Amino acid sequence: MNKFLRILKHRWLDSADTRRLIPDDMAQRLAQRVAASEARHTGEVRLCVEASLPLSYLWRLDRRDTSVGTLTRERAVSWFGRLGVWDTECNNGVLIYLLLAEHAIEFVADRALNEHVDHAQWQAIVDRLSARLQKGEFEDGLTQALEEVSALLVAHFPIETEGVSPNELPDSVVRA
Repeated sequence: MNKFLRILKHRWLDSADTRRLIPDDMAQRLAQRVAASEARHTGEVRLCVEASLPLSYLWRLDRRDTSVGTLTRERAVSWFGRLGVWDTECNNGVLIYLLLAEHAIEFVADRALNEHVDHAQWQAIVDRLSARLQKGEFEDGLTQALEEVSALLVAHFPIETEGVSPNELPDSVVRA
């Protein structure tokens, strides 16, 4: 796709599209699932669904070393920092990021969790989520991905003291 058409596609979509895809009631159920997940481990999980990349990202597409995949990853890492997922006490936060304009999925995990989970494991979760999203099963797909991430966090970072895990970050779904 040429740069002009890609920019047009990204400008066409906005947060209203995100809210149509993830309506308030679904966002609330997903937030409840995040809270339930975090009650079982010391990690923090954030879900972020963004309609499109900002123009400041898209202008960089002319560079030879910059692909849409690279920009999507950079944007996910930006959200990871912006939402404070990197700043959890145990360094075991995870961001599940969806970019609607590109039908792209990125998982960004903090360093403590990445020591235990290799790229192939993350890619398998992404592949299963992608298959569900392609079928239009957004809530079920995100729920399944959240359950798989939770299983990894429970395996490597279970709650050990008095069965209570402090909630360091909001559980709400970011819809941008």
